[in-house]
This record gives sequence, C-alpha cells and structure tokens, in this order.
Amino acid sequence: MTERPDGHELVPISQLLSYRLSRTSAALSRSAALRYRREFDVSLGEWRAIALIAADPTLTLNRLARRAGLDKAQMSRVVAKLVERGLVNRTAASGRTSRLALTEDGLTVYRGLIVAANERDAAFLGLLSSTEAEILERALDKLADAALVIEQEERERDTKP
Repeated sequence: MTERPDGHELVPISQLLSYRLSRTSAALSRSAALRYRREFDVSLGEWRAIALIAADPTLTLNRLARRAGLDKAQMSRVVAKLVERGLVNRTAASGRTSRLALTEDGLTVYRGLIVAANERDAAFLGLLSSTEAEILERALDKLADAALVIEQEERERDTKP
C-alpha cells in the first residue's frame, strides 16, 4: 500500500499531524515546566491542578483528574504534595469525596503562575497574524472535536466481541 485512504501518498511519522502536534505540545509543556519549576517551585502537573482548582473550587479529585487528563492515582499524588505544601485544602463533601480549594498561599502561587502562563501564551500567539490565530483556534476546535469522536468510536470497537 503506497497511498493513504484519502488518495495521498503515505508520509513518514515526522509528517503525521498527530506526531507533529504531540511533539509541539511536548516542547511547549517542557518549556513551561522549566519556567514554573524555576519561578514557582511547582511541576507541570501541580500547575495544572492549581489552575483547574482556581477555575472551579468545587472540584473533587476524580473530576480534577479527568479535567487534567491524568489518572486518579497520579492526581492523588499531585494533590497530596500540594496539600503538604499548604497550597490546597481538602474539605469533606458527600460520601467519601472531598472538595479541593486553594489556600491563601495557593492563590498567591496561582496568581503568579497564571500571569506567567498568559505571558507565554501571548508570546506564542504573537508569532501569528490575527488571521492565523483565528484559523488556528478554529482548527484546534475542529481537531479536538474530531479526536473525541474518533476516541469514542475506538472505545466502542474495543468493547465489541
């Protein structure tokens, strides 16, 4: 087979969209992790947890893990470190769940992190014209929607006998 289903020639992995997006995302994450560790002494996972809790202070560990794209065990370790450092509080909720909220120290760290994250975002988007930025936004939305549909289809295929 020398053609893709769309009729174009097969391309090497380095030209596949998913590979290129993954490498770009990884590079963005690595540079963010270096800055956030240096300036705020938090890992990338901790930054994401802090930012997601700040955005929704009613989060439980399960919901936080889903939103961050981590499994519950990974997120549990991240949250435990944040609680230990005094950046996050756990308060009892219904059943065996607990709600997560930022402490005053956590809010202070969040404010610095979100400024740094916005600076990085503006620097990257500043490389694009306004038209390119709009096109990228729409393209990312389309790709994210399609990826979720394809993921669900793959899950359904895995469950069929």
